[in-house]
Amino acid sequence: MNNTPGVVHFSLSGFNSIANYRVIISFFTLLCYCLILMVNVSLILTIILHKNLHDPMCIILCNLCISGLYGTAAFYPRFVSDLLSDRRVISYEQCLLQIYVIYSYAMLDYAVLALMAYDRYVAICRPLEYHSVMSLQKTAVLVCLAWFVPLCCEATVVSLTSSLKLCGSHIHKLYCENWSVVKLACGSTKSNDIVGLVLISFYFAVALCIGFSYVQLVKSALKSKEGRRKFIQTCMPHLFCLLNVTTTLLFDHMYSRYGSASVPENLKNFMGVQFLLIPPVLNPIIYGVILTKIRNRMIHLIVTAYQRLKLQSNVRNK
Repeated sequence: MNNTPGVVHFSLSGFNSIANYRVIISFFTLLCYCLILMVNVSLILTIILHKNLHDPMCIILCNLCISGLYGTAAFYPRFVSDLLSDRRVISYEQCLLQIYVIYSYAMLDYAVLALMAYDRYVAICRPLEYHSVMSLQKTAVLVCLAWFVPLCCEATVVSLTSSLKLCGSHIHKLYCENWSVVKLACGSTKSNDIVGLVLISFYFAVALCIGFSYVQLVKSALKSKEGRRKFIQTCMPHLFCLLNVTTTLLFDHMYSRYGSASVPENLKNFMGVQFLLIPPVLNPIIYGVILTKIRNRMIHLIVTAYQRLKLQSNVRNK
């Protein structure tokens, strides 16, 4: 890290507009994080513990939930700590770590959703080839790639950011964000700009591939009643999650680079954390409710756990 002996910590000014409501926001933030932990862990355990759920779609969904836990762990505990503190500062090293985890999570989430789109495309448009194209071995390779590529890409981004000499320490957000740190650089940031452009182009190409798969999915779904049923059951929730992630990440990226100071800070804060708030909660709930085989297993798991607790309570009372 070439920053030393420059900036050793950053101040986060995004808290200024919510400082008067920090207790109530802390309460709801902890509640939200507990909900994220509960729904994601429940779905992960349901898929892991039941062998009949070890199919490509459920494996990909399990990784989507793990991704949600990974990303939110870098934001929620730190956010609550900063809310309850009078001094909202974060060390240089912790800032870079938070950037790495949060933005590798964002790219990972998008990669897993892209993989899910491909799985649905093969299942609906090429059903006879599904088990050969999406075998468990090939699914495992695709899932590993979905993790490996974002983690390596973000490692490159953070490595370039850590090499910059900084002339400021003020970040106008609730958490550390890469472009906010890059803008504090004293010298040229051309390398960061080029790598950022390459990554944006790559994920734009991924978005085009997803769009193409959905055009084919719609065409195939319109041909039969069964196709329409499959599309509504498995593709509509995926499309909703995908549009939400795309919109929030696009806003976050565009505002960080080209945003106007006239945007209300509360709106900026909400849009900046939406991809850490809505997808980790909604993804497991939507898929857990809509996919019948997962819903039935989760209900069975909850009922079994309740019966065991009731039995233990009865034994103690006796």
